[in-house]
Amino acid sequence: MPKFGLTMHEGTIERFFKAAGEGVSAGEPLYEVETEKVLYEVEAPASGTIAITLFDEGATVQCGVAIAVIAEAGEDVAAIAARYGRSAAQPANHGSPAASPPTANPSAAANASERRSASPVARKLAAELGVNLDKIEGTGPGGRITREDVERASKSLTKTQPPLSAAAPSADRVAVRGVRKVIADRMHQSLHASAQITITAEADVTPATEFRARHSSEFDFSYTDMMIHSVARALMRHPRMNSRLNENGAEIALNASANVGIAVALDEGLIVPVVSRAESKSLQEIAVESRALGEKARSGNLKLEDVHGATFTITNLGMFGVDAFTPILNPGETGILGVGRIAEKPAVFNSTIAKRAMLWLSLTFDHRVVDGAPAAEFLQTVIKFFNDQAG
Repeated sequence: MPKFGLTMHEGTIERFFKAAGEGVSAGEPLYEVETEKVLYEVEAPASGTIAITLFDEGATVQCGVAIAVIAEAGEDVAAIAARYGRSAAQPANHGSPAASPPTANPSAAANASERRSASPVARKLAAELGVNLDKIEGTGPGGRITREDVERASKSLTKTQPPLSAAAPSADRVAVRGVRKVIADRMHQSLHASAQITITAEADVTPATEFRARHSSEFDFSYTDMMIHSVARALMRHPRMNSRLNENGAEIALNASANVGIAVALDEGLIVPVVSRAESKSLQEIAVESRALGEKARSGNLKLEDVHGATFTITNLGMFGVDAFTPILNPGETGILGVGRIAEKPAVFNSTIAKRAMLWLSLTFDHRVVDGAPAAEFLQTVIKFFNDQAG
């Protein structure tokens, strides 16, 4: 199991592209891993024949643990499979080893084929809802089981279950695993490994709303796109907010580029695709890229390169009617900006009461790296750039 990043400790095998007994070439996709909601194809490190796969699809495996064994030309494939098959059958706490080579069990191979016909999102949802995928007929391409298929099956299952007795207590339980577990672990790690503080400011963003109204017919862009554009430029002016404190706390590394992460809410949790080198891109370029990343996130097609290397994160809850909140830092980053809703309200403007578009911004930062005054200056720079997109 490869280690794709500093915060990765384990990965889930979503599917194998090769079965035991099949040939494989170096660099050819061997299996697919999910980590932190990202699917990534792992390439074969060498050419040869797959002697045995040591884990079943769906197993969660710690980084550094062997997933499969490739026999090189001239080696005894059966002998290698037998040797590693015995060791894989021993108890382990890092996954669910297969007891025997997949080709030795036709029914297991058939089950693996059925699992491959369900999307990763559908498999997760089925596990959470207790739905048996073997009993679902997929409506996706090629009969693939989709999330909607699982949801329908779950509703049908609920209807057929007998009602609880009035005297019997009811308690719903959801296992903390998969995406939820990743988020829980990362947020717990973040709060315990940094000195987080949040400051808020209400900004008059009427000029920004007027700018969007004037230019929205030229190309499609959102307030989040405008915020990415503004934050990226502000990070270049305030490089400490775009930095990373090393693990022993002895050095602060200033990042040369503003790689801005955008928190996207999915049914399974949050995912943060990244607009890399955002400081060098126009608003239109950012709008095109962020829209593509959002679509990939919602369809489950994000790759490792789409979520890697963020130096700062933006999370927007304005569409849910939220004004201000306390965002939690992504581990390793110095700042995260929470964006609330834009609301029209009476405000003092040019010494008179006028209707203005007002926006609450919540900036959480690591106090070990940045003090309150510089953080406040950064926030004011963001507001200035947000209102002056052409500047």
